[in-house]
Amino acid sequence: MALAQLLDFLLSAYMWIVIGRAVISWVNADPYNPVVRFLYEVTEPVLNQIRKVIPIAMGGIDFSPMILIMAIMFLQSFLVPTLKQMARVMG
Repeated sequence: MALAQLLDFLLSAYMWIVIGRAVISWVNADPYNPVVRFLYEVTEPVLNQIRKVIPIAMGGIDFSPMILIMAIMFLQSFLVPTLKQMARVMG
């Protein structure tokens, strides 16, 4: 049960980091700012993998953050409840 709750928390936190990254990309943020650098360093490896698999930057709009957020929401609605159910059955 603790693993399911931890995973749910981590997925929620990462989703907010991705949202922050998307918001930062709309403004002309200082690339040397530690917060901006953190957001890019944490999200870019995953977003880059999504862009390689699904190159859908149409009209200069990058949809990879939206795809990542939908994947996180799917994991939260499928994987986390499954882990919680397994914990209830085992306990």
